Parts: sequence; structure tokens; C-alpha cells
Amino acid sequence: MNHVPRQSDTIRLSVALGFLILLSFFAGLGSGPLFDVDEGAFSEATREMLVGKNYLTTFLNGKPRFDKPILIYWLQLVSVRTFGLSEFAFRFPSAVSSALWAITTFLFVRKERNDGEAWLAASLMVLSLQITIIAKAAIADALLNCCLAISMFAIYRYRRLGQASSIYLAFGAIGLGMLAKGPIALLIPLAVSFVFFLLQRDLNGWMRAVSHPGGMLLFLLIVLPWYTLEYLDQGKAFLEGFFMKHNVGRFSSSLEGHSGSLFYYVPVVLLGIMPSTGLFFVVLRHLRTLVSDPLNRFCLVWFGFVFAFFSLSGTKLPHYMIYGYTPLFLLMANAFPSGRRPVLLALWPAAFLLILASAPVVTGELLQRVTDPFVRAQLQGALQVMQARHYAPVVAAAALLVLGLQTAGFMRPLYRFIAGGTVMLLAVNFSILPVVSAVMQEPVREAALLSRKEGYKIVMWKVYYPSFFVYSESLAEKRRPEAGEVVLTTLSHLGRLEKPRILYSKYGIVLAKLPEEP
Repeated sequence: MNHVPRQSDTIRLSVALGFLILLSFFAGLGSGPLFDVDEGAFSEATREMLVGKNYLTTFLNGKPRFDKPILIYWLQLVSVRTFGLSEFAFRFPSAVSSALWAITTFLFVRKERNDGEAWLAASLMVLSLQITIIAKAAIADALLNCCLAISMFAIYRYRRLGQASSIYLAFGAIGLGMLAKGPIALLIPLAVSFVFFLLQRDLNGWMRAVSHPGGMLLFLLIVLPWYTLEYLDQGKAFLEGFFMKHNVGRFSSSLEGHSGSLFYYVPVVLLGIMPSTGLFFVVLRHLRTLVSDPLNRFCLVWFGFVFAFFSLSGTKLPHYMIYGYTPLFLLMANAFPSGRRPVLLALWPAAFLLILASAPVVTGELLQRVTDPFVRAQLQGALQVMQARHYAPVVAAAALLVLGLQTAGFMRPLYRFIAGGTVMLLAVNFSILPVVSAVMQEPVREAALLSRKEGYKIVMWKVYYPSFFVYSESLAEKRRPEAGEVVLTTLSHLGRLEKPRILYSKYGIVLAKLPEEP
């Protein structure tokens, strides 16, 4: 497995990486409805910004939304004004951010190592299961990760070369990250750089870096205007909602029920970096050798801090671990030649696809045991969609192809591995995710479009689908419906309403009208 592409392959590798980026981040970008809650919430806040023309404070369903800073909403707004109000427009900034993230990774590793390792690191990132998902999601995480990667690479370059341009790049990227997601964009670079400089016995260098006058001024010029104006506009509500609830509160307690054990992120990592999971164990086996290299040490500190910090956090969500994935891809690319048998690496994505191919059988078994009307309707809908799209044979065939590619004697092991990962990517993006989208979100979109067409004023009861606001282009009250009102709910709660008239029903999601008072 020690075949590494030659330096002369730069153009060919760049074209290949560009193809993977298009396939992973842009293909089918607007083909499915927005996912709730996050995509729906971000997109609706952008729609309300478009309608209300308030470009300072974001609103969701008519109320201030302090979850995230402003940058992603501005980018989505520009995209919507360019491409129109559509799923593609809401997701386009994330796809572009992810592409820039991958290109930045390629360029950095190319400077620090070689073309082949740079291509492999960037390709592993582009093919990653979690990253291909967030790259096509209308949320702030792809943008944040792009800013994190740029800032962390710049920090390492500054430590190695001492160039002023690197420190300005680091501070600028951190500032944009602060506008994209908040203090986490500052915390990770600050903590990781401190530990790394400490290991390098260069704390004086760290102090000079973090107190660099020009860098600090650039950071403040980027961050202060919006944060200051938002505080002047919203006052204490902004401080309590954004800083205390959505930043301090997420670490100190379980926010919105998103909790987990200390080992929550172990399976998240193993699944999230698929198809590269086998390479993760190659890294672990050769950790002692890898740590002798300064860049590898930097990457280990970066991943280790993110893993430890969020494992100790009260609020746990799978996408938090992506903040530490970039260094993993660098480590795995460096460790790739140390792997013994390529076919063992392919077992992970193949097994993952075979397990997913069994979904129709598992769904049928669950139907025999579940009694909740909404869950049953969702499972029945999933079975119908999977059968109509020949889901199981397609995904199973992809799993076998992933394994089969490892025996392609005319291909180098590196290319076999990437080819297998590409097959997994195609199966996920064009077979698995569309089934999930069709069952979970298509009914919400159809109910919203019907509501917009008929001019219904909606009450949401026992459900919360922000994407409904986007598609209906209207707001809704969240409460128990009264006589004569139209309600969006699920089959689980429909029986608690008096003589509802069904206006729309699909996969357990129901739009109904209550009779007028006598």
C-alpha cells in the first residue's frame, strides 16, 4: 500500500478532486425538501429576513432567533436573491463553504507534505458520510468548519514559518467563524494552539501570536460591528439568548434534550468518517510513530481537544464532532501506506451498506410491534418508498461493488479505496437519503404547498416543522386548535380532536380542519 502519486500528477489529481467535490457537495443539492428542525429553522429565518428586510436580527415564526450569529443568513439571503426561494438556494452557501474547506485542505497538505497525500486527505474529507450530509444542509456548520480549517492551518504555518500573513489569515478566519457560529470558532483555535505551543516548548511564541496587534484589530473589525449593533438592538435578550443559553448553556447542561454518555462520540466518529473508519484504526496502531512528526502532533491535539471537550459537554449532537474531523483526515492520509490489507479497509463501508440494505426487513419487523399511529404510518411509508425505488437491491449491490473494487488488479490500492468510497457516497446520496427525505419531509412540503394554495391559516399542535413556514410562506401559532381552525399535527394526536375533517394526510402527517362552533 505504499504507492503514492507522483508530483507530476498535480493537474490530474486536482481534476479528480474537483469531480468528487461536485459529486459529493453539489449533485442533487436541491432535489429533496428541507429537513426539520435545523434546515427548516435556518431557511425560514432567512425567508423572514427577506420579507421583513431586517438584516440585523433574525426571526423565526415572528420571534427573535438567537441560536446563531448572522453570517450564514446573509449568505443564504444573497443566494436566495440570486437563485430564487428554493432548496438549492438555501443550501448553496454550505456547498461552497465545503468546497473551499476541501480545497484549503488540499493546498495546505500539498505545501506541508506532497501532492498525493494532499489529494488523499482532501478526498477522504469529501467522501466522509457526515461531511457529505452537512455540505448539502442549509445550516451554519459547513461554514464554521471551513473557517476552522483555515484558521488552524494558518496557526500551524505561523508556528513553523513565522509569517505575518499566516497570523492575519488565522485571525480573519476566526473572526468569520465567530460571525458564523459564535465563540466555539475562537475557543478551538485558542485551546489547541496553546496546547501545541506548550508541547513545542514555545509559550512565548503563543503569547506573541494571540496578542498580535494587527491580528487582534482585524478580528475586532470583523466581529464587533454586528455583535455591538445586535446588542444595541436586542439588549439583554441577546446576551441571555445567544451567549448564556446557546453557548454556555449547551456546555453546562443538556439543551433541548440532546444529552448522552461520556462515550457518545465513539460510535459517532466511527460512523461519521465512513468510508475511512478502517484507516482510523491504522492511525491508532501507528500512533507512537505518527506523533514524532510535528504536524501529526498538531492534528492529534486538535482532534483530541474537540473529542474531549464535547464528550464533557452537557449538550451532545453528532455534528459537533465534525469540528475535529479535518485533522483526522490528515492523520489517516499520512498513515495510509502503513495499512496492511486494502480489503480490510473496504469491509467497513461494505458492512455499513449491507446493514442499511436490510432496512426493509427491519422496518417490516418493527411494524409488527409498534402501536403508535404516527410511527406506524412512517414505517409503512418507508416500506412503500423503498419498494418503489428498489432500495434494497441497489444498496446491496453498492456494498458488493465496494468490496469487488478491492480486487481490481489494474488499480493502485489508494485508487481502489477512493473508488469504493465513491460508490458508498453515491448509494448514500442517491438511494438512502432520498428515501428518508421522501418519508419524513415530503409530506410536510406537500401540506405546506396546499396550505399556501388554499390560503389556510395554520395552527401547529404537538409538532414543530419550521420548513412548513418556508413552503407555505406564512407563520403559524403553536397551540391546541380551536373550532373552525386548520391544524397541522400527526395521526398520534388526531384522535384527541373533535370531528376533524382531513384536508391532507400522508405518512402520519395530517392537515385537518375542525368544525365550526354550532
